[in-house]
Amino acid sequence: MKNLVEVKNIHKSYLKVGMNFSGTRIQVLNGVTFDIEEGLCVGLIGESGSGKSALSRLILGLDKPDKGQGTIHIQGQPVRQWIKKNPGKISVVFQDFASSVNPMYTIREAISEPLRASGQRGNIDAKIDELLQKVGLFLDAKDRYIHELSGGQIQRICIARAISTNPKFLVLDEAISSLDVSVQTQILDLLQQLQVEMKMTYLFIAHDLQAVSHLCNKILFLYKGEIVEELHSGQLANVQNHYAKKLLGSVIPFEI
Repeated sequence: MKNLVEVKNIHKSYLKVGMNFSGTRIQVLNGVTFDIEEGLCVGLIGESGSGKSALSRLILGLDKPDKGQGTIHIQGQPVRQWIKKNPGKISVVFQDFASSVNPMYTIREAISEPLRASGQRGNIDAKIDELLQKVGLFLDAKDRYIHELSGGQIQRICIARAISTNPKFLVLDEAISSLDVSVQTQILDLLQQLQVEMKMTYLFIAHDLQAVSHLCNKILFLYKGEIVEELHSGQLANVQNHYAKKLLGSVIPFEI
């Protein structure tokens, strides 16, 4: 199976904010390397401050690595070059669904926005109906306002927007973290179904090992800016790193 995404020796630091403007930098990522095979879901798990969000921004082309410090390629091309040549083929679903879409939009307006932005014309209403069916929402709800919906319904709208351009690669950045546990399971099942149906590749970023192991084929443990363990989901009992063992021990009631 071919690699879709290749992350090689990525370093990322940010200028420390302070009163003295000393130019001190905080190292967030330190030599991160991994691949994402086409058609698979790779889970990236780590606690707050581990560098997950910084890494997702780099993969989405929203930020750059430190100069001369590593590369990110999609299908063999530098990420920004690939995105420019393949508009709409990488999408993202964020944790904060409340700020991901205008609450004063109707469902119709919210879903049509990325469709129009990507240059789609013709019967947009028919495409909206198709997307609503894919994410499990009623067609007669199109004229309801976003602010009238539950958190789970809004996240379904965000997923509909993300898949509206038929992306090849979907980044899910803490996409279920703000939802109730019962709703999380529903969204995970939906994501699993969509991945198979639309032949997408996922990077699923989370701090919840149970959610990651439910959805992902391969799991990466990120700790203090470094990948400290990489395992297939069926090999979790073989973890070696202390941090990975600690995470596993918090959800599985037996020693490994």
